[in-house]
Amino acid sequence: MRRPPRPPKESVFAHGLWQHALWVGLLIGGLCLGVQAWALGQEDGTGPKSHWQTLVFTVLTLAQMAHLLAIRSERDSLFTIGLASNRPLLGAVALTIALQLATIYVPWLQPVFRTQPLSAGELALCFGLAAIVFVAVELEKAWRRA
Repeated sequence: MRRPPRPPKESVFAHGLWQHALWVGLLIGGLCLGVQAWALGQEDGTGPKSHWQTLVFTVLTLAQMAHLLAIRSERDSLFTIGLASNRPLLGAVALTIALQLATIYVPWLQPVFRTQPLSAGELALCFGLAAIVFVAVELEKAWRRA
């Protein structure tokens, strides 16, 4: 609300948005493919294929939430504007994460979403990969500010 509105005829993808969308999409896609390759390498062939799918699904969901938090501002860091500066958004992210965890760990939801429970280490891996997206976007904003 502090900056002037953008011109009505300006493209939605102006100001480098298409480049941002492209590289973040490639990053998230690469992280998902990487965790899939890792998970398939860990399997012995006797377990359900839904385990690697659960890992990819979780990385995708968490990475999207990390990206959402990182793009709260086009220029300012989330740490500058404050995590609690938009409580409805924070609530939506928390609800999304809770629902994702429910699809993984609530037994009657597992067959509906074809998920398998993840170990604590696998869940930590998913959060860590999502954090890469957050850090990368924050670094991009720092580079643009400099």
